[in-house]
Amino acid sequence: MILARGSAEIAAALAGDGLILRGGFIFAEGEAAPAGISGAQARSVLLVGQAGAAPWPHFQRWLERQASGIANPLDTWSRQVIGALADQFGARAVSPSDRPYLPFQQWAMRAEGLKPSPLGILMHPEYGLWHAYRGALLFEDELAIADPYVAVHLCDTCIDKPCLKACPVDAYSEQGFGHEACRGHVRRPRGGPCRTGGCLDRNACPYGTEYRYPPEVQAFHMAAFARL
Repeated sequence: MILARGSAEIAAALAGDGLILRGGFIFAEGEAAPAGISGAQARSVLLVGQAGAAPWPHFQRWLERQASGIANPLDTWSRQVIGALADQFGARAVSPSDRPYLPFQQWAMRAEGLKPSPLGILMHPEYGLWHAYRGALLFEDELAIADPYVAVHLCDTCIDKPCLKACPVDAYSEQGFGHEACRGHVRRPRGGPCRTGGCLDRNACPYGTEYRYPPEVQAFHMAAFARL
């Protein structure tokens, strides 16, 4: 839970676009933290993201007003929304797609006490695999942030691991994720179920199903991944 002054106002502003605060932390003394808004080293970070597909209708309304063929539309929308919020609250906005890449997954594990699932997606005790991080706010002052509540890692209690048994090309293994095998399958005729309904392994997970993205949202993300 964020305890920083102004967090309620930040959360209220994010809610207007279906986004939520996803925790935060204070960078340790001597840690190589990224720069804040003035160029000085940041002291605190608040993560911004989503649970389920709540941002989708807000994103779609924005997309309808844009020129056709806009590149990386969801990233562009996220940058605009979070960037405007950063300007309002005196922070620097950063994105998972920024280059050089920032350690967003490590930040998320630190902020929310999460661990990766066998698919690499962080497992949330409530949202399951149906959540995402869209950006972060970097502050140059030290915010008051509580330590995360560390829940039981659901993957440790899952015996059957259905998330590793549904993929037609066994894209997930102990060796990691087979990007090219997955992408090739999705592009071929037999990949129709994956193209239209999303990753079969991800959908096989029994946790957080009430937050599962609707098929059109999963198809959007799959098309972006497979470069369709």
